[in-house]
Amino acid sequence: AKIGFDGHDRGSRVVAAGLRDAGMEVIYTPPWQEIARVVKLAIEEDVDLIGISSLATDHLIVPKLMDSLREAGLGDVPVVLGGIVPDDDVPALLAAGVARVFHPGAPLAEIADFVAGAAARSRHARSLS
Repeated sequence: AKIGFDGHDRGSRVVAAGLRDAGMEVIYTPPWQEIARVVKLAIEEDVDLIGISSLATDHLIVPKLMDSLREAGLGDVPVVLGGIVPDDDVPALLAAGVARVFHPGAPLAEIADFVAGAAARSRHARSLS
């Protein structure tokens, strides 16, 4: 998903296609999603993981997304973030609950491996509850 006013979606489309090519089901949203819409879609689709792309400082609202997910009972759904994220902002994002931050140039295979593992752990945890 692209939250906030960031409309730069080329990178997210490339990653979405790479994850589909790796055998994952991907629900791709267009840019300019509101946090409430992402949470609603996560509930409706029973997602195993949420990926957020940010190229225009919208990573700064990801902690609000994390709070909204917890409030909706989705605090166990991993969130990964990719894009232009200054190194100085990464610790706060991880502290807010983001599972991993990928910077530009991260290999698709690395992203797919991490997403597959995190999604599998998420599915397994939900199956136990």
